[in-house]
Amino acid sequence: MIKNALYLILFSTLIFSCGGGDDYTYIPTTPELPGKGSNGDDTPTISDEELLDLTQETTFKYFWDYAEANSGGARERYHPDDPGNSANVVTAGGTGFGLMSILVGIERGFVTRSEAVDRLNTLLDFLENADRFHGAWSHWINGETGAVIPFSSMDNGGDLVETAFLAQGLICVKEYFKNGSDAEQALAQQADDLWKGVEWDWYTQNQNTLYWHWSPNYNFDMNMQLKGYNEVLITYVMAAASPNFGIDKEVFTNGWASGGGIRSSNTQYGYPLLVKHNGNEQFGGPLFWAHYSYLGLDPRNLSDDYVNYWDVNVNHTMINYEYCVDNPDYFQDYGEDCWGLTASYSRNNDGTMEYNAHSPSNDTGVISPTAAISSIPYAPEESLAAMHYFYRNSDDLLGPVGFYDAFSPEYDWVAEAYLAIDQGPQIIMIENYRTGLLWDLFMANEDVQAGLTKLGF
Repeated sequence: MIKNALYLILFSTLIFSCGGGDDYTYIPTTPELPGKGSNGDDTPTISDEELLDLTQETTFKYFWDYAEANSGGARERYHPDDPGNSANVVTAGGTGFGLMSILVGIERGFVTRSEAVDRLNTLLDFLENADRFHGAWSHWINGETGAVIPFSSMDNGGDLVETAFLAQGLICVKEYFKNGSDAEQALAQQADDLWKGVEWDWYTQNQNTLYWHWSPNYNFDMNMQLKGYNEVLITYVMAAASPNFGIDKEVFTNGWASGGGIRSSNTQYGYPLLVKHNGNEQFGGPLFWAHYSYLGLDPRNLSDDYVNYWDVNVNHTMINYEYCVDNPDYFQDYGEDCWGLTASYSRNNDGTMEYNAHSPSNDTGVISPTAAISSIPYAPEESLAAMHYFYRNSDDLLGPVGFYDAFSPEYDWVAEAYLAIDQGPQIIMIENYRTGLLWDLFMANEDVQAGLTKLGF
């Protein structure tokens, strides 16, 4: 596949001493990867469960060991060969994913409950004091000061979609700790207060749709309506769930569902798409559309007046998979165990790196591990096959905080870098596949249930 010119990745394993609320002690070690060489050659082998454990534990480190130093929030990106790159740029949506990942870390024994509470107290205090715009957080936040960092020339205010991803994580924190100790209940209350302070209805401009951005300098000039199908369903669910700044069903019907225009009759590889993927109506969009809104929002048996979202996500995943197996552009290694097209780092024609939303309609020969890994609830056999491929090529693809963001066998290229919004869905969706943890927490929330009922789910 890829030249084995890169060094063998070895990483530290933390050995925890838990119990009675004591702080853990750790012994840094550099073990061989599980199963490395056990089949008599240089090809690593590992069981499914070991592989899921390894992926969750290494990916967790992105949100714990490599979190932004002052705030504890999720860094936008981490480049192991350039650790100072964007070191204080906190991403709001990725921080929401980080909140959920920390809960997984407690359940999996990667950190103690008391350590997690300490970290979460720091992080929620930071969010409480950070710049907010009618309650919404900005896409990027300065981790040292809490001030907005403009995401683009006019995007220097509230980002409602990133805020919804963050709110999804805050609700999970609230539900996880609400019956705990006094300190944990205070943390749960703070998480609840934070998301309930978002003025979701302000972002309608008194119209029957939500708008993505508002800026104190540019008002609603970016003029981006939230209309499906894409990654923004969770924004409408959170807006409907808000007890103080909620939206009516008409906003959902006209906005997200386009008055029923969201439906699609298109079929690929025998799978009906069911919904019109914005700009990707033929094969479906990048696979993160099946992940971001559904980290807490449980798509199992989730139906509105238009579609069943479990079917939408399963079919979206399988079309993406079948496209890679079909491999119409004959890219090297594409197939049953090397698949997954989504937004990630990408390779330019001159070999430099950029961000690109890969999909069957925008296939550049770049595979993004998060695409297949985060799809494990929808296609477990296909996802695990891809994960074993990534692991067999771990010399090239496995770095200090999980599998690298993207790679291309065709061009013998690896993006030796990470993005919060790609690492987070992996640990979360694996946990949802294994135990349903985040789905159960989010769906247990009474405000969420009221919002879903309001929208006709």
